[in-house]
Amino acid sequence: MKKTQCKFKTSIGGQALIEGVMMRGPHKVALSVNTPSGIVTEVEDYVAPKEKHKIWGVPLIRGIVGFGSSMAVGVKALMRSADLAVEEDDEEPSRFDKWLSKHFSKKTVDGFITTFALVLGILLPIALFFLLPSFLAGLLGRWIGTGIWRSLVEGAIRIVIFIGYLALMSCMKDMRRTFAYHGAEHKSIYCYEAGLDLTVENVRPQPRQHPRCGTSFLFVVIIISILVTSLLGFANISNTFARAGLRLALLPVIVAISYELNMWVGRHDNRLSRILRAPGMFLQNLTTKEPDDAMIETALASLKAVLPEREGEDRW
Repeated sequence: MKKTQCKFKTSIGGQALIEGVMMRGPHKVALSVNTPSGIVTEVEDYVAPKEKHKIWGVPLIRGIVGFGSSMAVGVKALMRSADLAVEEDDEEPSRFDKWLSKHFSKKTVDGFITTFALVLGILLPIALFFLLPSFLAGLLGRWIGTGIWRSLVEGAIRIVIFIGYLALMSCMKDMRRTFAYHGAEHKSIYCYEAGLDLTVENVRPQPRQHPRCGTSFLFVVIIISILVTSLLGFANISNTFARAGLRLALLPVIVAISYELNMWVGRHDNRLSRILRAPGMFLQNLTTKEPDDAMIETALASLKAVLPEREGEDRW
């Protein structure tokens, strides 16, 4: 089969999990995990932030709220996929696991682990993509000074670290499997947008790079960060921690702008939008791998579970 063209753009999106895929539709969130005993699918109702409060759907504000909501839903699904994978193993619980079960309820433990993972997921990127580039650029301060040149050098270092991080992750065996599930997620979405029957045979030939991927969003965040911080007055600040702190303070603004830009690129298909999405599409060569049929079946199980009852309700 040849790769097909999409007939419409869906708002349904997903995330690769541990041996599985999570999909989020207009009203439901589903995760499917490929276990030795078969594919396990769990579905929960979902209410978009903008449907809870109208102000959360206002441009710029919706980007900040949407990012936080996606992080929370994604971490929860990731933790649940780990639970399902562990439940399939007959390994004896560790002494620490037994102690936790004795003193705390499963809900409390799950809540703590989810919160810890969410905090770690925020702190690690801060250290890696904010503090480290500022520190390395500071070491070059003798030659580059301050001002816009330091900001540009800092931005270049941030891009190198980001690409190097993705490249390193793609070399790890376990992450390659996760990235293959990422590819299965994209292929399934493409198949659905093309109006084809949701079968493994129809999904297999679809592209694994998708223009509305989180990888593209993260790259746009980095680029917008470089532009914003280079143009603002604090570019002359030399203290590493002060620079990193000010960048963190500006992060909500950067996320909001990046979200709106990604929304525009996702809606349009012209020369400018293709240029803007090109770097993110290229980086998906690192964050997606070709899935096997079992991975595609897992992604399809999750996708089918979140399809809206009324046709077109999920149209982008």
